[in-house]
Amino acid sequence: MIDIAPPLRLRLDRDALVANWRWLAAASGRAACGAAIKADGYGLGAREMMRHLAAAGCRDFFVATWAEAAALMPLPAGVSLSVLHGVGASDMVAARLLPTRPVLNSVEQVARWREAGEGRPCDVMVDTGMSRLGLRVEEALGGALGGLTIETLLSHLASADEESVQNARQLAAFRALREAIPARRYSLSNSAGICLGADYAFDLTRPGIALYGGTPRAEAAGHIRQVAFPEARVLQVRTVRAGESVGYGATWTAPRDSRIAVVNLGYADGYLRCHAGTGAATFGAAALPLVGRVSMDLTAFDADDAGAVGEGDWLALGYDLPATAAASGLSQYELLTGLGRRFARIWS
Repeated sequence: MIDIAPPLRLRLDRDALVANWRWLAAASGRAACGAAIKADGYGLGAREMMRHLAAAGCRDFFVATWAEAAALMPLPAGVSLSVLHGVGASDMVAARLLPTRPVLNSVEQVARWREAGEGRPCDVMVDTGMSRLGLRVEEALGGALGGLTIETLLSHLASADEESVQNARQLAAFRALREAIPARRYSLSNSAGICLGADYAFDLTRPGIALYGGTPRAEAAGHIRQVAFPEARVLQVRTVRAGESVGYGATWTAPRDSRIAVVNLGYADGYLRCHAGTGAATFGAAALPLVGRVSMDLTAFDADDAGAVGEGDWLALGYDLPATAAASGLSQYELLTGLGRRFARIWS
């Protein structure tokens, strides 16, 4: 096999990841703190996320699909894995064979698991206001869960990142479910829910975005560290004369003779056109503003202040999640999960 160095890399900071989980665990109080590693660890690599977090003490992990669960086998010793999307008819072979638990989301899934799950424990999601996945409250309270061995009863906060009256309504609904439905543990809070305080923690919290450097609410600001640092290799440094334009649509015209660094990066890699006008990179201490439009796999930066930069050098993209979300209009989730497979993932 020919060893080809990719022109994009994603530096991942293990210490920042672990520090984020430890802060979230402390903020969870007496509740255990798990980790949502769906979508391949929010695009950063689920297997490595599980490995590093398990070594730090995390014991409860969540993925979306059975394919994601299968890709994580064998599991580290002492951890549990739950599949959030439950069991469809075509999932039962994987559900029987893999050492994981389904999160049952409907009366149909409950019936399927009761019939074929051989009495194994499961998790159950009840909808308290998200109107996405989960049994309705009246279904859960009306006997639909009879005969199940429920490890964790879950619900999901819809507006925890906002000051919304919905948070208190969902909390009250979940407290009522806890009183009525036997389970070994109860879990309501995501990253933002942890920031709402101890009342929302119950027995287990399930952070996602905050593990990876996202700030879900103001209470987390200053505590959550950046984990992912994307970098792109310079393909060419060229001179663009005053009055000449750069890129599709000629949206940027050089106000003076300018040095332009063109890098191997574009919207095919998840670096979208909305970054035009706000995006930037750095080379050492020098800032390089993005100029022109983002192309499919080429983006240009003004390198006038980055004197020594040349072909083959690496530019670090400005990618602090809260700041980049505010500037680009993308959510922190989109910024992270959109980073493409052409980035080599490199842990430090």
